[in-house]
Amino acid sequence: MTEESPKKSRLDPEPIARRDFLGLSALFAAASTLFFALLGMLKLPKTAVLSSPSKKFPVVLPDSLATGEAFIPQGRSVAVFRDEKGVYAISTICTHLGCVVKNNPEGFECPCHGSRFSVDGTVTKGPAPRPLPWLKVTRNGDKWLVDETTIVTPGTKAT
Repeated sequence: MTEESPKKSRLDPEPIARRDFLGLSALFAAASTLFFALLGMLKLPKTAVLSSPSKKFPVVLPDSLATGEAFIPQGRSVAVFRDEKGVYAISTICTHLGCVVKNNPEGFECPCHGSRFSVDGTVTKGPAPRPLPWLKVTRNGDKWLVDETTIVTPGTKAT
């Protein structure tokens, strides 16, 4: 007796040849690569860098600011002073390793490594190698414009 193979129904799917399967797999891989590349390109117009505040900014000094008292604008690393000769600004970034110095009655103190600076920015206790830099200040009506990018010689004041 011979066994007969079962009859195929016309509704049964045709088997896929190996070459056709590999071709379809390659086509799917290429299409998915293109899709993810386009998805990545859609993110390009958005900025990847956080915006930072301008290095030139206006300051309005309070009327109650005493002579020789530091005014530190919120969010800035600058101390602005007023005395009888004019207005000046000193950076509050320590010249040792870049920490933000804290204001105290004698001047400034670095919380990281203990450097101390007088009110005019000169080093009174190390390890800071240089005094705090003075920054350019110009008058702009009733405001003062501080430029953090321009360092001036100590003693330069705007009137």
